[in-house]
Amino acid sequence: MNQNGAVKQGLTSLFRKKKLAVAVTLLATAGGYAHAAESGETDPAKLGSIVVSSDWLGEASEESVKVYPGSRQLLTSEDLHESGALNLEDALRKVNGVQVLDETGTGILPNIGIRGLNPLRSERLQMLVDGYPVAIGPYTNTGVSLFPVTLPSIEAVDVVRGGAAVHYGPNNVGGVLNLVTRPISRDFEQTLRERITIADHTGNVFYDTYYRASGFVTDDFGLQFQANIQDGEGFRDHSDTDVKNFILDAQYFVNDANDLAMQLQYYDVEADLPGSLSPAAYRDDRTQSQRPHDAYDADMLRGTLTWTFAPSNDVEFQWRNFAHKADRTFFFGQDLTSGGNWADPAGTASHVADSPRVFHVYGTEPRLTVRSGMHTVTAGARFVKEQVSFDVNRLNLASGDYSEVRNWNFDTEAVALYLSDSMTFLNDRLTVTPGVRYEDVSTDFEDRVSGFNDENDTDKFLPGLTIGLQATDNWFLFANAQRSLVPVQTAQVTREGDVANELAWNYEVGARTQVTPDLNVSATLFRIDYKDQIQFNSGTSKFENLGETRHEGIELTGDWQATPHWNFGLGYTYLDTEQLAGDNKGNELANAPEHHFSAEANYRYQNWQASLTGLYVSESFSDAANTEEETANGSAGELPSYTLVNTRISRDFAISGDKKLQLAFAVNNLLDKEYYFRGVDVSPVGRLPAPGRSFILEGSLDF
Repeated sequence: MNQNGAVKQGLTSLFRKKKLAVAVTLLATAGGYAHAAESGETDPAKLGSIVVSSDWLGEASEESVKVYPGSRQLLTSEDLHESGALNLEDALRKVNGVQVLDETGTGILPNIGIRGLNPLRSERLQMLVDGYPVAIGPYTNTGVSLFPVTLPSIEAVDVVRGGAAVHYGPNNVGGVLNLVTRPISRDFEQTLRERITIADHTGNVFYDTYYRASGFVTDDFGLQFQANIQDGEGFRDHSDTDVKNFILDAQYFVNDANDLAMQLQYYDVEADLPGSLSPAAYRDDRTQSQRPHDAYDADMLRGTLTWTFAPSNDVEFQWRNFAHKADRTFFFGQDLTSGGNWADPAGTASHVADSPRVFHVYGTEPRLTVRSGMHTVTAGARFVKEQVSFDVNRLNLASGDYSEVRNWNFDTEAVALYLSDSMTFLNDRLTVTPGVRYEDVSTDFEDRVSGFNDENDTDKFLPGLTIGLQATDNWFLFANAQRSLVPVQTAQVTREGDVANELAWNYEVGARTQVTPDLNVSATLFRIDYKDQIQFNSGTSKFENLGETRHEGIELTGDWQATPHWNFGLGYTYLDTEQLAGDNKGNELANAPEHHFSAEANYRYQNWQASLTGLYVSESFSDAANTEEETANGSAGELPSYTLVNTRISRDFAISGDKKLQLAFAVNNLLDKEYYFRGVDVSPVGRLPAPGRSFILEGSLDF
């Protein structure tokens, strides 16, 4: 791991514990086994000071990953910014078990799934930013139809596929993805970056400008400001995009035991959406758009406040608070006169609909961790309140009439309680953590047009067990089983279909080993037993309850530092999915490719860096019926396999003083592979083309 990156990730913890002689301590398996990272010791008898943390995941570092009792993978700053990825979701492709469907090429509407769970709108994944939920509605709108994150502001991505459900809920069936933002630097520093992406076939240009100023004003008070402006077009027609992302961070170390951290963010996006294409139009020109009325407009103001009280190395209390106000609107054409599917891209729109949603969300979560003898107990509670206004309006293009179609209101209150006890045995080499989470979610629904009212109440106990064993200095073994919940979603309440609260059991067994000092490998067997899995059928515009489903497979990774200059990485996931009930019993699940293979090679020599990454994803189905022959309008049919290759080369230049300039050139989708997936959201029918080859020019100045 890059040493500068490791130091940056540890700064916050170091400042809070200024009196510790040991600079870095890592808590493994929520309070049992730790390594003195600076010395590299793995013998528990030779450890320095160990500090408990109320955060189950602890630091987002490679050392923490090695002793985590579940499948976990970390993308470092180098992985994110030096791989030639178009955006954040593109950078995630190489992670085992992760399926990415790129809708726009600009990263504004990510579609990310894990282990065969539907990636559309990333709704099957608990997405966090610095441990805070980023979903527009953490309980009832888990689909990321507003994604207030841009790649330059992210320092690392922590992908946790198992073992975290007790501490991070709900909606963690597919795991937890924690986006770690750039920390405040100890000394004042600035970064200015310009990135230009040029689409090969159309010549469309997308500009990405980023500025950061960061440092401690006094010994105890730090500030950071980040601004990211993105403007231009994606790789297709009708793809103008304008993004503004401003983030202000502050941290105040009140004394040795108390610190406060705050983040305030404003995010705004306006974009034209090219949408899906009919199969014939795709074959004719995949860069065109048949959806001239589709567009997207959204903004979010969000804030977080964290108080941490650590009177000793054995006690930490943390009180986390978050709130946001969000407003997002999709505009989309509808063909309501021909008698076919309203979203058929080959049709002609008779109406243009808009669907504004306004969200007011507040959450508070106190949690306490105490270590005594062989026990490390974590107890926490969370209260979240969501208020959602959901409207749909429609403009008749022929008459000019504008009418209200829907006016819905949702009020949700959710209470969660969780408790776990990490018990250590065998001289701290074995940690067993039983835990339980209780979720109580209540949603009131009001249709202000018809006067109809309804409510959905659910309360569930969600138990879990994780086990981590440092069998030898080089072998770490783990196993876990946890239950997860996804409450009924707002979109499901408002459409026809058989919906329910979704429950699932997640199981993992795995091992990591340091074969040599330069080679480490890992293997994980996983299984998800799902009850009442809900899926949207774009052909009928209804939600379907698939009933019981099963996801299982194996994940393999390897990392080899072959020489001081060369590093190689491999990843492979085998996935088997099956519907166990209903009319489609025995079929595979949609968007669940059987094989996922990634490979990368990285070269560093003096001031030069170069990378080559490759990805292969096998074919999959796009519907529960496993339709093989594509329908005439492209609503269903087998999705093709594809291979992607990215490459990047960069050079660092030392300027006067501490200034550093980096210039880089990258090619994304080097082989210009053409592939697609099925439509999503307001353009659910047809083929949605993935980005073709593009060229990236980048300059970054640190000063």
